[in-house]
Amino acid sequence: MSTGFSSNSCRFADYFVICGLDTESGLEPDELSGENFEQSPLRRTFKSKVLAHYPENVEWNPFDQDAVGMLCMPKGLSFRTQTDTREPQFHSFIITREDGSRTYGFTLTFFEEVTSKQICSAMQTLYHMHNAEQYDILHTPPTPHSPGDRRPTPPQLRAAPSLSRLQRFNSYDISRDTLYVSKCICLITPMAFAHACKRVLEQLHQAVTSPQPPPLPLESYVYNVLYEVPLPPAGRSLKFSGVYGPVLCQRPSTAELPLFDFPLQEVFELLGVENVLQLFTCALLEIQILLYSQHYQRLMTVAESITNLMFPFQWQHVYVPILPASLLHFLDAPVPYLMGLHSNGQDDRTKLELPQEANLCFVDIDNHFIELPEDLPLFPNKLEFIQEISEILLAFGMSPEANPQWSKGHSKIRGFRSADMVSDKRNGNLAGSPLNSFLLRENQTIARLQALVKRTGVSLEKLDVKEDTSTKDSKVQCEEEELKMHQLNIRVREVFANRFTQMFSDYEVFVIQPSQDKESWFSNRDQMQNFDKASFLSDQPEPYLPFLSRFLETQMFASFIDSKILCHDDEDKEHTLRVFDSRVDKIRMLNIRTPTLRTSMYQKCTNTDESEKAIEMRLCKIDHTALHPHLLDMKIGQGRYEPGFFPRLQSDVLSTGPTSNKWVKRSAPAQWRRRDRQKQHAEHLYLDNDQREKYIQEARNLGTTLRQPKLSNLSPSVIAQTNWKFVEGLLKECRNKTKRMLVEKMGREAVELGHGEGSITGVEENTLIASLCDLLERIWSHGLQVKQGKSALWSHLLHYQESKEKRDATPAGLGPPGIIHDTERRKSDASCAMPPLKVSLIQDMRHIQNISEIKTDVGKARAWVRLSMEKKLLSRHLKQLLSDHELNKKLYKRYAFLRCDDEKEQFLYHLLSFNAVDYFCFTNVFTTIMIPYHVVIIPSKKLGGSMFTANPWVCVSGELAETGVLQVPKNTLEITFECQNLGKLTTIQMGHDNAGLYAKWLVECVMVRNGITGHTYKFPCGRWLGKGVDDGSLERILVGELVTNMESEERMCRTPPMQQSPGMMRRFVTISPNSKPKLNTGQIQEGVGEAINGIVKHFHKPEKERGSLILLLCGEYGLVWALEQVFQHGFKSPRLFKNVFIWDFLEKAQVYFESAEQSQMTQDENWQMRVRHFCHFMRAINSTPRNIGKDGKFQMLVCLGARDHLLHHWIALLAECPITAQMYEDTALLKDHSLVNSLIRVLQTLQEFNITLEASLVKGIGI
Repeated sequence: MSTGFSSNSCRFADYFVICGLDTESGLEPDELSGENFEQSPLRRTFKSKVLAHYPENVEWNPFDQDAVGMLCMPKGLSFRTQTDTREPQFHSFIITREDGSRTYGFTLTFFEEVTSKQICSAMQTLYHMHNAEQYDILHTPPTPHSPGDRRPTPPQLRAAPSLSRLQRFNSYDISRDTLYVSKCICLITPMAFAHACKRVLEQLHQAVTSPQPPPLPLESYVYNVLYEVPLPPAGRSLKFSGVYGPVLCQRPSTAELPLFDFPLQEVFELLGVENVLQLFTCALLEIQILLYSQHYQRLMTVAESITNLMFPFQWQHVYVPILPASLLHFLDAPVPYLMGLHSNGQDDRTKLELPQEANLCFVDIDNHFIELPEDLPLFPNKLEFIQEISEILLAFGMSPEANPQWSKGHSKIRGFRSADMVSDKRNGNLAGSPLNSFLLRENQTIARLQALVKRTGVSLEKLDVKEDTSTKDSKVQCEEEELKMHQLNIRVREVFANRFTQMFSDYEVFVIQPSQDKESWFSNRDQMQNFDKASFLSDQPEPYLPFLSRFLETQMFASFIDSKILCHDDEDKEHTLRVFDSRVDKIRMLNIRTPTLRTSMYQKCTNTDESEKAIEMRLCKIDHTALHPHLLDMKIGQGRYEPGFFPRLQSDVLSTGPTSNKWVKRSAPAQWRRRDRQKQHAEHLYLDNDQREKYIQEARNLGTTLRQPKLSNLSPSVIAQTNWKFVEGLLKECRNKTKRMLVEKMGREAVELGHGEGSITGVEENTLIASLCDLLERIWSHGLQVKQGKSALWSHLLHYQESKEKRDATPAGLGPPGIIHDTERRKSDASCAMPPLKVSLIQDMRHIQNISEIKTDVGKARAWVRLSMEKKLLSRHLKQLLSDHELNKKLYKRYAFLRCDDEKEQFLYHLLSFNAVDYFCFTNVFTTIMIPYHVVIIPSKKLGGSMFTANPWVCVSGELAETGVLQVPKNTLEITFECQNLGKLTTIQMGHDNAGLYAKWLVECVMVRNGITGHTYKFPCGRWLGKGVDDGSLERILVGELVTNMESEERMCRTPPMQQSPGMMRRFVTISPNSKPKLNTGQIQEGVGEAINGIVKHFHKPEKERGSLILLLCGEYGLVWALEQVFQHGFKSPRLFKNVFIWDFLEKAQVYFESAEQSQMTQDENWQMRVRHFCHFMRAINSTPRNIGKDGKFQMLVCLGARDHLLHHWIALLAECPITAQMYEDTALLKDHSLVNSLIRVLQTLQEFNITLEASLVKGIGI
């Protein structure tokens, strides 16, 4: 950001530089600029040199000749003749140093006549050669080219059949043409006063080209700017003299937003509000951004504007707003970057070969359009935000949409302000509302805005149309245009800053202060969490989450929080942080709302006026005036030069500053010195001796290995070293990401087991997986030989698939791959019944290719990564993919990450750690796709179902859907079907139609497998289905749990299973209920407590993260089982061979209650109400058409009682009921008052939860 400014210079400018053609070395073609030699010589680029710079060097900002030369003339020298346009062009640039500090450059490029005969004749020779070549091309009969070597025909040839036309167009004849060459003058400054620098340079150039020589030699003016003009102190303005007129600059105070002197107006005119906001979102999420334009200044303006609007956050990665042609290999960087690429105006976007586009935001500035990466979340309150910005633009007479005409001729419109029109009563086409302005009448955005405005109830008639201050107040010293620029800038910037102040107004509450000292905090910085993301996100409105969960993962957010942790008191704080915190405090005082209650109410910015007034004040009353330029001590004859040519200046007078300059020496006014020190303190100028700066720098550099390309020598070794840095950085990022994802995931599962606190949410898990996909794309696109498609990973997979299919094209009729054929008779053993799916990378690719919903390569790659993670095969698949060394060599350059063997091994090893946890990142995201399922019913070995005559059926339910009844063939007892994704499977309803002679069936379990993810679920049963056996049930509801592929691996690599209470003995399900182990009252109480606990924890998790409630109710050791133990304790069993079920007891109780109600026994209202409910539920369950048996009915009653919060009432009723006295022993739990009371209290805790039951549990019940 403009504050991190570079030096302890207190001078306005550090260097004055002249670049251009070095006549000594002649014309050297600039191969690095990548121009092709079929272009005519006037269109080629040649090497430019730094011809002179003054002074030679300043200690706080060493002169970097390579960087300055490259950025002053990024495309080298260009030539023109008298027929071409030769308007001077202004552009600025930025040099970022290793430590992140910045220096700005401001350049004016103009054309001068070439006086050197050698250069002119060299150009003539080049033309002769070029014309001869073109003549050959035109006059040789067209030979059919092989498609490989088609050379592009230069644009000028397509319309030039005859040589005479060719020569006339774009040619150079030494006898009749004048040759011009580009030259530039440049100021290198510590702070970005773009406006002032532009005026200084324009006036210097004017001095050389105007017929009248300037009042003083040029040296006087350059000397003045270098040595006698100080930087204005914070909060002050400064006036100094250019050659022809005064130059003004003003600097914000330490309480205002940092200095920014580029016109935001231009950015909105070029891109439109909607695009600017999308680009802004990409920058905040640290997506790679490539700006594209033929104007260097536009690249710089857009880049600086976007990074500046991020206040208080700062872009932490590679930042090269103007990428010199010789550094194009930097687009290969596998890190977030913001770069600007110069277009020559002829090539369109399709010709650009970009190494990676999976996560790229491409901004074509000149054509006003922007290409966004997939899955970009919306910025919070986007519509209201757009409206607020649009209102400001409209008040300044601008359209919120990109306006191609404006960018060409906007100088005319700049003077227009809707206020002038409102005050002009004769202007008939305005009805007092600025929205009816003639500029905007047929504009869709405005129509959308007006609709929005109607909804939000803002009256547009009252839209704040700014009065034109400059007419009333003639005291403003700068031009009206400049004032308007400042006014518009500050208004828009305040609106952007206000968004973050509102969004993060209580961020301090969530900052995690380190418990140890700074040194150890730094050494463990990677492992430390510095912000409680989960709690912060849980406070946010739902629509904000997709954006915020990704934003909190960025480097810029981490650095912001780091600097917060490092600065304890206000004195220490970085400028941006101090300004931000003071605004947050102000908001807190205004809104005395409880800081934790977040609403998505949009709050508009209210403090634009005071910021605007501060600027106007400084521009009305100039605080300081610098010394005027004066004659220097020069020899007679020095300082004269030829008009029309910018001369080399006298270096002896410009090499050192004045010795007696008041403000350099100690006699400087004390307050200036003090201010200067404060300013240096606030803006980190003393980098070397300020230890805290070192810390902040380290913190910033954690995630980034490279801030800025070295613009100097470009030997292969330097490029190799840079790439090596990238490789190391990618590996480090991979390590941090995998660790972060595991910690989050483990953290959550530890909570399920009752340890620690929950921390991850569904949104957050998705964010982390998306950022892993992004990292994989960056790794796969590093060092690509030839780019194909938008996703480098998917393109590699396709190459692999193709080569594998060629190799495997040997005839072998083995049926579809990926399915193991099991022709022998199925064993009843569960593990053999369903062999695991064959591991096949190609098969997983085919699954993804068959999903019609996924349309793009990037989407397919992401889906494949998610599927591989869910199957715990990501590391294995990628290892297999990379084992094809021939393919790797064909696709990747030697320095690519994927060809560095050690790093690649470590990378795969990091990914292997994901196998330790269960992800459902494929199943939970692709909810609408069709998935094949395979169901196998396993009858008990003891009493084989071979004589079974009835027809079985199943109905499978999952978290997302259920299948409906599916008939199962009774001879094979298995079935494969395809249906829409059911999600994680929860229950199976299974039964039969009781047909035939032998309709009794003992089922051990049911197995179901998802044919894509390979997840296998086991639904244990262990009970009979049939009339007159067990509890007489013809159908059962079974609750399933996920099984791992190999039992041996179970303890090692799987997340601990969802349910299982520590200390509870396993439940043995055997054929006769009597042989169950008897539990004592203590164990039963513990069982009930654990079951209720499970349900309470379930509801305390974020909604997206809750597991299956049905497991907690009906699964192993669930609530139904626990209450079963309660009712079975001390239950009298009348005869040896007849089983009495709990349901029998409940039916007797029901008969008793009904007769008691009729005999009008004197009981209170409450008792009658409870009895009515109980009997109503019993009747409803008994009259259901389903044959669910007595235990099934008990399960249904418990579930309905839990849903309607009636269980504790029923326990109280039954404990008091005389039937209990008859059917239970005296030692029974139900007869012990204190135990019953504690049971009631435990069950009451369920009252606060809203329990919803799965359809399968309550089918056929109309309550």
